[in-house]
Amino acid sequence: MAVLGAGTMGAGIAVTVARAGYSVLLADVSQEKAEAGVRAADVFLSESVRRGKLDWPQWQAISARIQPCVETAAMRDAAIVIEAIPEDLDLKAHTLRTVEDVCADDVLFHTNTSTLPVTAIAGRMRRPGNVVGTHYCNPAPLMSLVEVAPARQTSAVALERTEDFLRSLGKEPIVLKDTPGLLTNFLLVPFENDCVRALEAGWGTVEEIDLAVTAGVGFPMGAFRLLDIVGLDVHRAVSLSLYRQLRDPRFAPPPLIERMVAAGELGRKAGRGFYRYGVGVSE
Repeated sequence: MAVLGAGTMGAGIAVTVARAGYSVLLADVSQEKAEAGVRAADVFLSESVRRGKLDWPQWQAISARIQPCVETAAMRDAAIVIEAIPEDLDLKAHTLRTVEDVCADDVLFHTNTSTLPVTAIAGRMRRPGNVVGTHYCNPAPLMSLVEVAPARQTSAVALERTEDFLRSLGKEPIVLKDTPGLLTNFLLVPFENDCVRALEAGWGTVEEIDLAVTAGVGFPMGAFRLLDIVGLDVHRAVSLSLYRQLRDPRFAPPPLIERMVAAGELGRKAGRGFYRYGVGVSE
């Protein structure tokens, strides 16, 4: 397998795929970024060992199946290429088309987008019938749901192969229409933005609102904890993409998100977001 994009989502998908026994090339535009993604995968796996979810031999076996990659030609034998790069239609289509040129005719192309039309991405490919939207919920190794969005061009064989593959990962696929936000982000993004607006309005602190979400509403994680894991820059991009398509003001990122992104307070990956992270800092 090949995963395009070694950021938070790409590294998480790589762990998910490697844990199921597949060899994975984790690709990015530079060796430095690809290796950073592999290190992020190792951090997740070592934390799983610390929590007793894996033993060290399992960690070593899974880690060995994830290799950094920068050369497109190295992906020529991939059976499935999973794209997890920023939400930019031109960038996604160009990247997938470049990989398509070196792969076999029956390779599946999975795009992790949840805000862009899968049909539009497929329309840029030479073999559009092989393209399927597969949106992994974050964090990918822990969340069981994967939203599957076939393009108008997706073949029945490609869809069936995709569902079989996701089940082999231990995931629960649900097939949805190719619509902005699919289901989870259509529901979740405006809720997260409302939590930020409640904070801006002074209705509660970060900790109080997260407690209301977990202890009151029953969510397993507070909105601000989740935003820090996803990355505020990623949330902003998703919000803007959905707002441009749906023109619903609840999807527009609140001003506080804009200021935090401008300040580099992107969440866990930056060491600071709504919470602070790092050595000696309570998480």
